[in-house]
Amino acid sequence: MASSDLDYPWPSSTGESFCGSFNIHLEEDNPADILPVLEVPSSSVSSKCNIPRPPSLPSKSCIRIKYSNRLSECSSVPKETKDTWDKLFKEGYGSDVYIITEDKSYILAHSSILSVASPVLGNILQQSKVKNGMRYIKIPGVPYQAAYAFIRFIYSSCYEEDEMKQFVLHLLVLSHSYSVPSLKRVCIYVLEQGWLTKENVIDVLQLARNCDAPRLSFICVHMIIRDFKTISSTEGWKVMKRANPALEQELLECLVEADSRKEDRLKRMEEKKVYLQLYEAMEALLHICRDGCRTIGPRDKVLKGSQVACGFPACKGLETLVRHFSSCKTRVPGGCVHCKRMWQLLELHSRLCNDPDSCKVPLCRHFKEKMQQQAKKDEARWRLLVSKVISSKNSLGPFSEWSIRMQGKTGCNLCMQQKKLQHVYLEDPVYMLSKQPIRVQPKWLEAWGEL
Repeated sequence: MASSDLDYPWPSSTGESFCGSFNIHLEEDNPADILPVLEVPSSSVSSKCNIPRPPSLPSKSCIRIKYSNRLSECSSVPKETKDTWDKLFKEGYGSDVYIITEDKSYILAHSSILSVASPVLGNILQQSKVKNGMRYIKIPGVPYQAAYAFIRFIYSSCYEEDEMKQFVLHLLVLSHSYSVPSLKRVCIYVLEQGWLTKENVIDVLQLARNCDAPRLSFICVHMIIRDFKTISSTEGWKVMKRANPALEQELLECLVEADSRKEDRLKRMEEKKVYLQLYEAMEALLHICRDGCRTIGPRDKVLKGSQVACGFPACKGLETLVRHFSSCKTRVPGGCVHCKRMWQLLELHSRLCNDPDSCKVPLCRHFKEKMQQQAKKDEARWRLLVSKVISSKNSLGPFSEWSIRMQGKTGCNLCMQQKKLQHVYLEDPVYMLSKQPIRVQPKWLEAWGEL
């Protein structure tokens, strides 16, 4: 919309009518201290008096209890009961199963308990041979301590923290292979709570994918993307690259996608900032034309002077632009780039305004009439810009600083246009300042009607 192909064929008398709108007092400003209209910071004025009190905090019964790796903190089973099952496992009283481990050691167990706790172990026991009243099964691939901790958990859901941290990967594989979901949840929780490192995250990721642990896989991928440079130089990454190139390609695609999302998010934030500043400029323009501000305003208002703070952050830059526009000798659109910015702001206001007949912003009704003759291409771009500005303002919510500050003020209503949005913006206005005060006719509304 700010490109050079947009022209404003308004006669010079239109600009002169604009000059009749304001009472402008001379003010010596340092140009370095004057901010452009569209480069002002976000609103910094707070209105605490109208802010409602926050709701009361939820009761303790509503607060989510954080999961703990200590079973006693989240289980209603009495400690004595767990101790009884733990004792039954350790003493092996009445056992009828020998579990042979990787190092040829054995663990005593009960077939009925194993069958109920794990359907996989139940099937293995049914297929096993009985010798002297005892069944013999194997748990290969893991050390004795890991197999012992696994069977103990089946009995009493108890475990030693040191053993869990040491054999958590073995226990995760066992819980998945023998279908013990309660142990699997504990293992995943332990891995998520600080066990992952840059050196082992690749191995844990591959294990999580094989053990059907999607949440753990997601956490691993997120950690890899967050510190890809370091993790990609580890030995685990090099081994994975040779053994599983498809996973490497998948991780690289995730990295590219994450970077793209980050860039898009930053771009949207910058766009939103520009549109919010445009909306602030519109409110500041209405404020100047309706109420008057420090050194500029309508004739029927008493100016506040430069020492009075203004609640509109875009007001100072807009005052500068209006003062330049009022005194510029080449005000014709296309003749002065600074005045062109003012024409654009005035037209943007006209498109936002729903009450041009009573609006006090100069040329509002005039632009409403002239926009009907505008080319369809330019009209579409203007509508997109209006939609962007309104959407940015609405995204602040009802309790934002903007909404609180503007609550109760009268002025132009904003038309709610819902169009497909794209990046359309006004170029930044410069901060040239006219040093000559301008005294104008008071009845500037009548001048509009003559255009």
